Amino acid sequence: MTEKTAITPAGHSTPPAKFSHGVRKGNILQVAGQVGFLPAGPDGVPAVAGPTLREQTLQTLANVGAVLEAGGATWEDVMMLRVYLTDTAHFAEMNALYDEWFAGLKEAPAARTTVYVGLPEGLLIEIDALAVLS
Repeated sequence: MTEKTAITPAGHSTPPAKFSHGVRKGNILQVAGQVGFLPAGPDGVPAVAGPTLREQTLQTLANVGAVLEAGGATWEDVMMLRVYLTDTAHFAEMNALYDEWFAGLKEAPAARTTVYVGLPEGLLIEIDALAVLS
């Protein structure tokens, strides 16, 4: 049986509860919901990349990418992305940033975007991903 391995990239803060930033089992890698936190400083306390959707989206995508890389995957391995926004008014801007980020991909992953009001104060976006490595 293939073992399950927790993935925590360098610079990611320790989760506040018993969960992992990502988990790989065999050729499947599930990236937990990532938000726009900058890499943890020496005190280990994460800070939000900035107040704008652009700043947070780009940092969130970078954080998802870091978990993918630490788990041995690339964006080309991603089968599904789930995007959670806190405001319906952010859909157009997020879609433009998404298209820009993934412009070089051979095949885009399936994606789902939904509005979610449960993110901690100040956070505007969360993204999780499912990758299947070849």
